[in-house]
Amino acid sequence: MSESDWDTVTVLRKKAPKAATLKTESAINKARRQGIPVETTQKFNAGTNKQHVAAKNTAKLDRETDELRHKTVAPSVAKLIMQGRQAKGLSQKDLATQICEKPQIVNDYEAGRGIPNNLILGKIERIIGIKLRGKDIGSPLLPPGKK
Repeated sequence: MSESDWDTVTVLRKKAPKAATLKTESAINKARRQGIPVETTQKFNAGTNKQHVAAKNTAKLDRETDELRHKTVAPSVAKLIMQGRQAKGLSQKDLATQICEKPQIVNDYEAGRGIPNNLILGKIERIIGIKLRGKDIGSPLLPPGKK
């Protein structure tokens, strides 16, 4: 029973204040009143959202005359997709489900707004049976192994 000594007193101390609480204005004023030396520095551009200064190529970009955009599907390819789909009797939604894409993508490709993706074009080629890429665009797609 020597371990449980009722005369022993354990003193719990408060945790040291965190750095964030030391930076508050009230904490700084309290330290000044107590005579503790306080050093305060103001950061330059601290409240702004600027992460980088202007790049050296800014003038070069300003002189650029070309309008930079993504390439879209050629109108001839868009028309071929539409004709091939209609020849098979498919709706845009049916074609989209067969190629495992959203109907909006088929709509964009047929309207000429879609960004060409070889994977999607390859899937559409297989379903409608018309070549959409390469040299002989518009010719019937031959089954694999036959040329």
